Amino acid sequence: MKTIRPAWPQWRVRVCTTTVAGGVSEGAFATLNLATHVGDDPVCVQRNRQLVRKALGLPAEPFWLTQVHGCAVCEAQVFAGEPPVADGAIITQPGVVGAILTADCLPIVLADRRGQAAAVLHGGWRGLAGGIIEAGIMRLNLPPTRLMAWLGPAAGAADYEVGEEVRAAFGDAPAGAFVANRRGRYVADLYALARRRLRDAGVTEIYGGGRSTVRDPDYFSFRRASVCGRMATLAWLAP
Repeated sequence: MKTIRPAWPQWRVRVCTTTVAGGVSEGAFATLNLATHVGDDPVCVQRNRQLVRKALGLPAEPFWLTQVHGCAVCEAQVFAGEPPVADGAIITQPGVVGAILTADCLPIVLADRRGQAAAVLHGGWRGLAGGIIEAGIMRLNLPPTRLMAWLGPAAGAADYEVGEEVRAAFGDAPAGAFVANRRGRYVADLYALARRRLRDAGVTEIYGGGRSTVRDPDYFSFRRASVCGRMATLAWLAP
């Protein structure tokens, strides 16, 4: 099983993003699909989730969410089988695992420099424009200067085509975050948009970025294949 982990100076907040490899799903979902809502065999999905938990030595079943591209952030708890509707979760105690699912959207992890709390956030364009980063910081209730951030695998700056309504949703976007293409649309840099939001919120220590799920076959990509699985970005606190 191959995973992607942040290269940052924080040992107590454990973080990783899964890839396509290491599971039992077949066809368009091969092999490590972790989403129940994409049409994969539920038995395979549950088996994949068990494999991830065992391979990573997770302290509990991840606290799965019903993601809706919104800005609600809840507190991760021991998973009880009914995923809450939210696009982010904070982790404040050992023994629970926050999780979000992506396949081109941007997974964002916030970590307390002291290793006492973390947040996993689902950063599609709607969430970024609507304030998912700010909501995560607010729920953590820590000074932003005490936080560091990691940007996981997402669609790259040359691969995330959007319309004028998306550009307009960000107002004063950083230079180069939207580039017009020959199709009369734009390509959007999710990483640049997230960095701008993080810095504006007071988080200046930012890691990750630069990958493209669309171009890299190690990742599921909705834009590359509309029927596909989902990766998980997981965060938990070491005891």
